[in-house]
Amino acid sequence: MQAPSLPTNIVVRFGIFQLDLIARELHKAGVRVKLQDQPFRVLALLVERAGQVVAREEFRRKVWPTDVYVGFDQGLNNAIKKVRDALGDSADSPRFIETIERRGYRFIAPVGTGAGTGTDTSTGTGTGAGTGTGADTSPGAGTRTGKGTETGTGTDTSTGTGVGTGTDAGAGTSPGTSTGRGVVTSPGTDRAPGRPSGAGFLRVGLRTRRYAALLGLTAASLLAVWVYWAWHGAAMLANPSSEKMVLAVLPFDNLSRDPDQEFLSDGLTEEMIAQLGKLNPQRLAIIPRSSVVKYKGSGLDVGQIGRELHAGYLLQGSVRRASDRVRITVQLIQVRDQTGLWTESYDRELKDMLALQDSVARAVADQIHVTLTPARQTRLPGRPDLDPAAYEAYLKGRYYWNKRTAGGMQKALYYFQQAINEDPAYGAAYSGLADCNSGLTWHGFTSPAEALPKANAAALKAIEIDPESAEAHASLALVLHHGWDWPGTEAEFKRALQLDPLYANAHHWYGDYLSVKGRHEEALLEAKRALELDPLNLMIGTWVGLRYYLAHDYDRAIAQGRNTVELDPSFAAAHLLIGESYVRLGLYEEALLELRNAASLSGDSPLYLAQVAVAEASAGRRTEALGIVAQLQTISGRRYVSPYGLAQIYAALNDTEQTFKWLQISYDDRAVWMSYLAVDPVFDGLRSDRRFLDMLRRVRLP
Repeated sequence: MQAPSLPTNIVVRFGIFQLDLIARELHKAGVRVKLQDQPFRVLALLVERAGQVVAREEFRRKVWPTDVYVGFDQGLNNAIKKVRDALGDSADSPRFIETIERRGYRFIAPVGTGAGTGTDTSTGTGTGAGTGTGADTSPGAGTRTGKGTETGTGTDTSTGTGVGTGTDAGAGTSPGTSTGRGVVTSPGTDRAPGRPSGAGFLRVGLRTRRYAALLGLTAASLLAVWVYWAWHGAAMLANPSSEKMVLAVLPFDNLSRDPDQEFLSDGLTEEMIAQLGKLNPQRLAIIPRSSVVKYKGSGLDVGQIGRELHAGYLLQGSVRRASDRVRITVQLIQVRDQTGLWTESYDRELKDMLALQDSVARAVADQIHVTLTPARQTRLPGRPDLDPAAYEAYLKGRYYWNKRTAGGMQKALYYFQQAINEDPAYGAAYSGLADCNSGLTWHGFTSPAEALPKANAAALKAIEIDPESAEAHASLALVLHHGWDWPGTEAEFKRALQLDPLYANAHHWYGDYLSVKGRHEEALLEAKRALELDPLNLMIGTWVGLRYYLAHDYDRAIAQGRNTVELDPSFAAAHLLIGESYVRLGLYEEALLELRNAASLSGDSPLYLAQVAVAEASAGRRTEALGIVAQLQTISGRRYVSPYGLAQIYAALNDTEQTFKWLQISYDDRAVWMSYLAVDPVFDGLRSDRRFLDMLRRVRLP
């Protein structure tokens, strides 16, 4: 049988979270947080009963199917754990959900709603009538809800949203004012604070007072969660400047219909996201590219896209190129009513693209009433002298970099270098060059000896050209991480995040650094922050799971990997994470299924093949594991193969001498994955060996 249904007529707010009971979605600062159905229903019940203890038996009756008894306790524990994870809450230091020993749970944060409609335009002296459920916080007056007549005294700040009517007839002058959308505010000061006049008081009979008290208590018990906060949610709607707005730039259409020009439409999308993100980060959040790219050519209507992204505004655009001239059309759409707020077409030469992007960004800011910060006003225009050929090469570099494949990164290297050749002062191209070289060695496509010196030089040059570039400092931090310069790594990541706290990749990479240093709680916070900023980024989502894996929390690692696989079943890294976690849990058949799939999806990358061998070795299949070792050694004759993977395989085979042989080779090779040595679960059996401790010391790890 189905579990009983929960209320579905309201949007509940607490802290920076919104719980939409209609769409059954949880959002954090405007970004959707994935929460499965049963944990969602548990959270909804807790919020509905905020401030009260919800007994375990009540959860069973209201959330679990009526024919489920076996496994309920474990199921509830798991659901509460998932809710806490989604909220970033802790059982030890709760901000939202408090455990009441041997009884149940209690939601302890203030709660409000965003439901209700209606309009009251009345004003007057001593009387304010309007559409709404009012809350009177005047001294001695208590709380008034529902439909009826209230006689009270004191300062009246009653407000209402969407339900019922009420008449406030306080003694004295209390002019009512309307703030729209069913919100009525009636400030005023009565002449006799604390209680009605004597004659008025005597006219209230005992029965009437008892009935009123009973009605008030009943209403309070039903609406205590929402009464006061109802006006707050509606006031936020009536005054949009009080909320952070969310805008998504949808992939620009390539009207040239020339596949070779896709780089231009994709590059312009990415550049517009970057420009708009600099307008006023405190007031306007821009959905990252990786979260909008899936809508390219989707044919979905703007309403659905807006709901899925939880965006208030969408920017659509198209690009048509003819020789060195580009025609761009952009439209700003308000998702709420799907109306076009602004449309403009531009016909420019390619060399004027940066100025055009600046014009579009400023026009958008004007339309949605975002004030540019002083720092952004000075930085927005960009370089008017930028060579158009350099800019075109840079866009091609970003286009291929975003593919995250060996071939794509090699092409990106070529185009970033071409951009630099055309314009040696192009800082962003140097940053791209650094990221490509770092990525090639991290993914095992290129040796550290070949890639890291190039990455380091490019990152330093990017900072020399633009010391205020968050991207450049994050690029340098990543290089220093791969080179085991831990103090330099942390300093550069902190500088990058100081310059741009909304740069998702900086949080993403910084979280990895914190993991390898054994600072797992901090690492998870950074990883989750990156995912909040870029919720559909597959690698960022997978690396949240990697934070769990390196902290030896394998169940959560698997769950996070599954979340990513749901977004894209063909994403190899997520299957790799799940498979590695299954190995640690001793579920070898499941592990091999995932890891073989990951290797196939990766094109049999040596990095992935090595993990298949680790699983074979862990399962006691020595022959199969050594067969993959031989395969990797053959591949190493044609291309780079990280010796770290071979050390992992021999550790899984319990061959200590071979393990230390390949760890020494990895050290000499400066293999970037050596940075994980202190936290890699594969080496847990060697941590007391003095040779292992000496290796950690040499890599400068704890």
